[in-house]
Amino acid sequence: MKRIVLLFALCVVSLTTLADEGMWFLMHLKRLNEADMQKKGLQLTAEEIYSINHSSLKDAIVQFNGGCTAEIVSGQGLVMTNHHCGYDAIAELSTPENDYLTNGFWAKNHTEELKPKSLSVRFFIRMDDVTKRILDLVNDNMSEKERQQVINREIAKIEKENNEDGKYIVSVKSFYNGNEYYYFVYQDYEDVRLVGTPPNSIGKFGGDTDNWEWPRHTGDFSIFRVYADKEGNPAPYSVDNVPLKPKYHLPISIKGFKEGDFSMILGYPGRTNRWMPAAGIDQNVYYAYPAWVEASKVGMDAMKKHMDGDQAVHINYASQYSRIANYWKNRQGMIDALSQHKTAATKRKLENKFAKWANKKANSEKYGDVIPTINTYYAATNEKARHDNYLIGMLRSATFAALPYSLGNALKQYADANEAKRKEILPRFEAALQDTYEKLYIPLEIDVLSDELDLYSAKAGNIAPYIQQLAQQNKGKFEDLIKIAFAKSIFGSKEKLESFIANPSAKAVDEDPLFQISEALMNKYREQRPEQEQLEDSFQAAYRKYIAGFLEMNPKAKYYPDANSTLRLTYGTIRALPKDSRNDAKINNYTTLKGTIAKYKPNDQEFDLPKKLIELYETKDYGRYADKNGYMPVNFLSDQDITGGNSGSPVLNGNGELIGLAFDGNIEAMAGDVIFDPKLQRTISVDIRYVLFIIDKFAGAKNIINELTIVE
Repeated sequence: MKRIVLLFALCVVSLTTLADEGMWFLMHLKRLNEADMQKKGLQLTAEEIYSINHSSLKDAIVQFNGGCTAEIVSGQGLVMTNHHCGYDAIAELSTPENDYLTNGFWAKNHTEELKPKSLSVRFFIRMDDVTKRILDLVNDNMSEKERQQVINREIAKIEKENNEDGKYIVSVKSFYNGNEYYYFVYQDYEDVRLVGTPPNSIGKFGGDTDNWEWPRHTGDFSIFRVYADKEGNPAPYSVDNVPLKPKYHLPISIKGFKEGDFSMILGYPGRTNRWMPAAGIDQNVYYAYPAWVEASKVGMDAMKKHMDGDQAVHINYASQYSRIANYWKNRQGMIDALSQHKTAATKRKLENKFAKWANKKANSEKYGDVIPTINTYYAATNEKARHDNYLIGMLRSATFAALPYSLGNALKQYADANEAKRKEILPRFEAALQDTYEKLYIPLEIDVLSDELDLYSAKAGNIAPYIQQLAQQNKGKFEDLIKIAFAKSIFGSKEKLESFIANPSAKAVDEDPLFQISEALMNKYREQRPEQEQLEDSFQAAYRKYIAGFLEMNPKAKYYPDANSTLRLTYGTIRALPKDSRNDAKINNYTTLKGTIAKYKPNDQEFDLPKKLIELYETKDYGRYADKNGYMPVNFLSDQDITGGNSGSPVLNGNGELIGLAFDGNIEAMAGDVIFDPKLQRTISVDIRYVLFIIDKFAGAKNIINELTIVE
């Protein structure tokens, strides 16, 4: 389950609980979950998980670089997360001469640890409910725009009141689509350094073929360290910084576990849409997701032919390619799962039940038009959703779809500035150019942009007028046009941009061929017509009322909020899938190193393995990390409710000890962001015993092992 990177954010909501469904607020555990969790095997209290006044489990859980989860595992700020979560940083630090992606990396001491340019972790301090304070200020006579302006003003006040003069980051979040509000207080640390990572052939074993599949055999982990100033406060990178002494770190259990054992996950799930209406599901299945899948595949194919031929290009684009490939497969899996399980039909049954309740005399004035308004909105925006996903697919894949527009507008301001202002901003420009162009490979960028434009102009429908004009002039083929554009454009290389900066001209930017293409795409991306705004306004009001009405209709049910990158707890058990002939394990809830070796394909990009790992298997040199039955465990299954953003989350046993790192879900439950399936939903995790085996026996990094609190 790879990190989600989106160009836009959607409001997220929730639904009622089924089986072990639920992404629960930590502040509500005592009231809603503690008794049930203890009945199932939790040995801790809610206070030991979440406390404001004392150290607790929550103090060891961090959001990793804004998109994943990680956990503190030592008293010296050591952090574990997934390999794919650290992938950007590992790729950034890699060169053809020191290829840490391919070969791995293990620091023997603090001085060898490597600092990426930008990497941070976020600690959760506390949260509180401000629903009444905010909603008392709004009423149903306001337009959505007026309503949001009032809410935003109050949010700004709440955030300022709680940030303690900038010491903390405060974020007020909407839940149940604007029916509840909570604020969250965080502290960010930005000096985070790479300590260890296995080679790709372990950390990414199985590649795109195994992604979202079970059985899995992936050592998906990497290790970092958080640094602070000498007083333990956040500080920019400095050689004088010291390893953070955290409030709490997780003990690690190598005792093993069995089918049915209690387990829980704390993390930062990114987004679910459990309230999504039936018409929204249909829009995704028939319009949005097919366009997303097709645009992603076109970008991947154009990138891969260059990456396969040049190791430096492969390193520089590996992270971007991996993100695109992850969601290419995810969205196709969503189409298949939502269709196969008839999710829209299930949602319509709930909506029909709501409609009957809403049209009763006592409810009709407030809720009677909710479902018709929602359905009208989706019918009117289906084709736009298709177009937008072709366009967004291009923006994800093609750097030069957006870069000339954003950089060009900044350059126009530079050109129009006086000499003193230019001198002031020039160093920032030069640094930005270096960062932007340092690892770009222009032949790849030409192919990605031209192939995406071919697809966009052929399939997206109501496309940007200037792109339509170019398509007509070039018979829908953009390759030659884009090659010429790059040759002429000031954005075609860092050297051309440096020459432009020496003699800037706003007119030259406006007449630049790549700027004109990028400007047309970005103007279309941001296009908002008045009728569209009215549709959106009506839909948001109806959607909020639908959720409010549903909660009112079922007041005794136990609810949890939809994921929106805030810290949650989900719990369940170690739980197998039906027996699978592809898995050598006795119970289909774990995989073994034997199964890993069975998949080995020498020199294959996805299924190659390091020679040393094979030797360790052949000699059964597993150290103290083998299961009591003699095998080396690799991955395992549990049934918690997770989604993107939970990557790297700690899987904990009933004692709060670390037993694994969550990294994926199973493709059979790919509809899980929209509807939870208690029979199919599984979390795939790397067993902590495999993690320690790789660190100790494979890498020989005993300095890392010696830092950990290991429970045998």
